[in-house]
Amino acid sequence: MMGRLSGDQGTFFYGFDLDEQVPSDHVLRRIDAVLDLGWLRTELRPHYSHTGRPSVDPELMVRMLLVGYCFAIRSERRLCDEVHLNLAYCQPFGMGQSRWFCRLGLEDRVPDHSTFSLNRHGRFRDSGLLRSVFEDVVRRCMRAGLVGGEGFAIDASVLEAEASRYQGLPGDETIDWTGPNLDTRAAREYLAALDPEPDRHRKRPKQISPSDPCAAWTAKADKRAQFGCRKSFCAGKRG
Repeated sequence: MMGRLSGDQGTFFYGFDLDEQVPSDHVLRRIDAVLDLGWLRTELRPHYSHTGRPSVDPELMVRMLLVGYCFAIRSERRLCDEVHLNLAYCQPFGMGQSRWFCRLGLEDRVPDHSTFSLNRHGRFRDSGLLRSVFEDVVRRCMRAGLVGGEGFAIDASVLEAEASRYQGLPGDETIDWTGPNLDTRAAREYLAALDPEPDRHRKRPKQISPSDPCAAWTAKADKRAQFGCRKSFCAGKRG
């Protein structure tokens, strides 16, 4: 006999355990078994105020970012939607377990997407938190024998910089980046990373951007010349 969905009112109380919904071999369960973020709150404490309303738990944000990296979710807005709706439908890659991985109960609120950008450009950046998480993961991989650490390969892509191609200055011109109009955090970080004794034999660029010291004058095949930034991807050598 053909079955039919019941239109009756559902029950008021359910016996539900999020942990039982996560398969034993799920990738998030394997990550959770070795992920240790106990040091995170101590490292970030100096970057939070001692007064005011409690903030969003930084461990929750890092766990959500890890979910985004694992499932190639580049948009933080979409990431928040996925974590919020993960129990409402079945995702092809098993995203239904992300709420469990983030330690969120069925009634807990998911942070707004703007929280990520504020923290990424604020206390996360000032404290170097994301670099610390990355280095901690690399150390764990080395201890597990997954990465040897004695060699690496680099690939890179050139991304268009937020700098006008029409406002470039000749490469031999000197710009005072410490001036009040140009003393931005991006400029300070760039200057701090420069070698104390630059290579005298290095060729001067044709054009420099007066708004972004990191931008380089570049051109791809069949594309116009513009200011771009190089984004590198590193891969470690296995032991």
